[in-house]
Parts: sequence; C-alpha cells; structure tokens
Amino acid sequence: MVDISPNSALQAYKKAIDQAATSKGSGTSVGSDEVSTGPSFADLVSEAGKQAVNDGMASEKVSLQSLTGESGLVDIVTAVSSAEVTLETVVSVRDRVIQAYQDIIKMPI
Repeated sequence: MVDISPNSALQAYKKAIDQAATSKGSGTSVGSDEVSTGPSFADLVSEAGKQAVNDGMASEKVSLQSLTGESGLVDIVTAVSSAEVTLETVVSVRDRVIQAYQDIIKMPI
C-alpha cells in the first residue's frame, strides 16, 4: 500500500529536488528563474554565415580543381549540391527575417 502521509510526501519532494539539482550540473538553484547560458542569437547567425561562406569557398575550390582535372565528376556534383542547399537555406532565413520585421512593423503600439 502507498504511504500518503505528509512526512513521506515531504521526503519524496526533497528527493526529487535533490535529483533535479544534481542532474543540472550548472550550480543554479532549482525553482529559480533561469536563463540558459548558451550562445547568443548573434553568435548563431554569425557562425551560420561563416559556415555558408566556407561551403561556398569549398565549392569554388572543387570547381577550380575540376578545370585542372584533379577532381572527379562525383566531387563536382557533391560540391555544387552542397552549395545549392546552403544558398537555399540562407535565402530562406533571409526571407523569414524580412517577414518577421514586416510583422513587427505592422504591430500596433
């Protein structure tokens, strides 16, 4: 039979809090308002931009190697496909940012 006394409930609650506190590992107290300490949005956008530029440069490198015969057809197709996906992603993100900006501008004050 399950013990439903206040003492057992208090012990179960304390055990749950202790487990939550040890699983976090960040040293913050349980139950307080928290802000994640991950990378900022600007950092994420900057990193994505750098990755897009690197993908474009790699594609250009493979294209130049194809002119000298150093790379095969499979390498060229892979590089072009990767560059195309990266470009479509950048354009899609740009369109969503513009749409979000327009939605914010239309909001009443």
